[in-house]
Amino acid sequence: QVATVTEYGAFIKIPGCRKQGLVHKTHMSSCRVDKPSEIVDVGDKVWVKLIGKEMKDDKLKLSLSMKVVNQGTGKDLDPNNVSLDQDERKKRTFRDYTGQKITLEAVLNTVCKKCGCKGHFAKECFVQPGGTKYSLIPEEEEEEVAAAGYERDKKTSVAEDSSKKRKK
Repeated sequence: QVATVTEYGAFIKIPGCRKQGLVHKTHMSSCRVDKPSEIVDVGDKVWVKLIGKEMKDDKLKLSLSMKVVNQGTGKDLDPNNVSLDQDERKKRTFRDYTGQKITLEAVLNTVCKKCGCKGHFAKECFVQPGGTKYSLIPEEEEEEVAAAGYERDKKTSVAEDSSKKRKK
């Protein structure tokens, strides 16, 4: 029998027992329940199944479910607790591994004898004779050094161009 209805579920009096158990609103129906008061009222008789018990602060807390019991006959619709196991799996939180950076511990520092590119062996080479050659993308530090070298070369070529103009 329903003893009290709250915003998060309903407390049920169990016959022959002084304890009350909670049917959480997620266990009232297989459909989404926003307000438990729309499903049950105080004094209603419902069929429930004991799905869990927990000792907290020297008090026994009982978890009950209405959705795994046929409310007309009282027959257990989930005798092997398959549906409850599926619900538990849905509730599990997954760890966020995006903060953990993956670093490669080994770098293949080789030059292919077949194509002359860095980073692979000749037996792994996919370049066909006369085909396009591919190499590894340079790391950021190498790019910065190369860019600085390019800027220096550009300035010297501009200076050479201006000296050539003066000679003419």
